[in-house]
Amino acid sequence: MDESGVEREYRRRRKPPLAYLLLPGLLMMNAFIQTSRVSHDGDGGGSGFWWGPPAFALLMALTIARIALEQFRARTRVTAAGITAQGPVRARTWAWSEVYDIRVEQAPRGSGRMAPQWLTYLYDFQGRRFLLWQLNDWQLDDPYAEVAELCLAAAPLRSLTWERRPDVEELILRGAARRKAWTWGAYGGLLVFFLMLMVDIWQIVVGRPDHPFVLFVCVPLASGVVLAAVLQWYWSTRPPRSPARQP
Repeated sequence: MDESGVEREYRRRRKPPLAYLLLPGLLMMNAFIQTSRVSHDGDGGGSGFWWGPPAFALLMALTIARIALEQFRARTRVTAAGITAQGPVRARTWAWSEVYDIRVEQAPRGSGRMAPQWLTYLYDFQGRRFLLWQLNDWQLDDPYAEVAELCLAAAPLRSLTWERRPDVEELILRGAARRKAWTWGAYGGLLVFFLMLMVDIWQIVVGRPDHPFVLFVCVPLASGVVLAAVLQWYWSTRPPRSPARQP
């Protein structure tokens, strides 16, 4: 930290819970086994599901690679010039004049102990938000106090105050509504995927022709997009309350 108190870097300081690393692997291994069984059962008739095991193997490799990069590469650096968020692959930098606000927000429900409960986001003047890596309750005892101290130290470096603007707040709330809609759309598409898996197994058992590409790709994607679009239209008229943690 420099004399102004704003120079700092947030890296991984604590190891994630072991379950954070094991559970994704177990889930994907189970999916791999189930898909291999479906593929084997379909060899005798129908088109089968031959591309399932390679697809899940690729997905597993990509997931493991992303977790590794996130743990050892992702970080946030703060200087007198601005903020740099180094993600698993790419980095992005904002000058202080481009930063509208920095907020600590509660993670989506359902993450439990498998992920940080409080995350820190940077908002620009277009209402867009960006994750500040490692500035969370896994790596810091009190991320809200850290962010409050950071904003106080950075105040002299900004040409604007930290006061909230109604037009930007409206954009932020609409962005939150959009993300919430597409999150539920993804959940809906995943649910439809598992339903289609049951349908495909039933078709194989009774000897009917199966269409895995339609069942496992087209139907879940279409269902998720439609659900997300409907929810986004509905919530756009009543955007959710900002999830930022209040003092």
